[in-house]
Amino acid sequence: MNKFKVFVFVLVLFSLKTFACLNGETKTLKNGVMVYVDFQGLVPHGHRFSIENFPKLISELDSLYKKTNNIDYLSDKGYVLIVQKKYDEALKLYLNIEKIKPNRYSTASNIGTLYELIGENQKAYGWIKKSIEINPESHNGSEWLHLKILEAKIKNTKDVSGQFLINTSFGNTGVPKTKLFKNEVDELAKMVYYQVNERMSFIEPKDKIISILLFELGNLIELKGEHENALQIYRAARTYGYDGDLIVVRMINSTESKVNYLEKKTWDLTEKMNSLRKSKEGVDLDYVNQIETSLIIVFIIGLLLLISFLILYFKWKKLKDYIILNDFTK
Repeated sequence: MNKFKVFVFVLVLFSLKTFACLNGETKTLKNGVMVYVDFQGLVPHGHRFSIENFPKLISELDSLYKKTNNIDYLSDKGYVLIVQKKYDEALKLYLNIEKIKPNRYSTASNIGTLYELIGENQKAYGWIKKSIEINPESHNGSEWLHLKILEAKIKNTKDVSGQFLINTSFGNTGVPKTKLFKNEVDELAKMVYYQVNERMSFIEPKDKIISILLFELGNLIELKGEHENALQIYRAARTYGYDGDLIVVRMINSTESKVNYLEKKTWDLTEKMNSLRKSKEGVDLDYVNQIETSLIIVFIIGLLLLISFLILYFKWKKLKDYIILNDFTK
């Protein structure tokens, strides 16, 4: 098999890997309505909310609460209001829920988030701290980072750094460096991903803190050896406003590392195939060639299916957004 075939083989393998990671974190309300399904992976995009009819959903949650007196329906109504960016209305509702049934984790967490979204960071800090006391393991154990973000906002720190937010740094060279162990890098990456993904769901570019978190997440993902994902995260950091020579150098490093990785994979596949061809252990070379051809055909079909799926998805998304817009304008 020539190098071009090997290149196609590698390209399709990467494409199928991406295709297999479409289903990530989900959120389903008490009445069974799925609010979002995120793409699984290392690159945060924010939640892709899929609610089609807000008034109907809120009416249904109100009705179910009246019938069952289950506070979860009322809490879910508050979440839907947050998705609609009706922050004042949602805050009023959650403060009422706190009076009806105090010391619920979700209530404290949502009140804290709402206060942050409307700019009352000191109040937000108190409620997020309370939510952590109720459930220390919440949000993948990442709420300590939420407190650090609020602390930076309260102090109005103009020169807030990644060191301040995540309690570590990765140097000033082209390649990020750390004294953290591999498992510590993995855990910190998960926590930063969670916090930044939540923020990207509600805050549009540009935002200084999100840009810093994205930059540091890119560093963590680069340390994991995920060069393509790191490059995408660095790009998102720049979209949110992160600038300077260091991120440019890091992006160049990720690009070079990605190319070197692909070249190595291609070379390894070529070497393995050549070794198989030279084997005198009774291997039927015609049979090997048939396997090569079949694999290439299968993977190319998979790539075409992936492309078709993405085209259909974005067309569906555009149509859905158009329908939602019409519902709002009626």
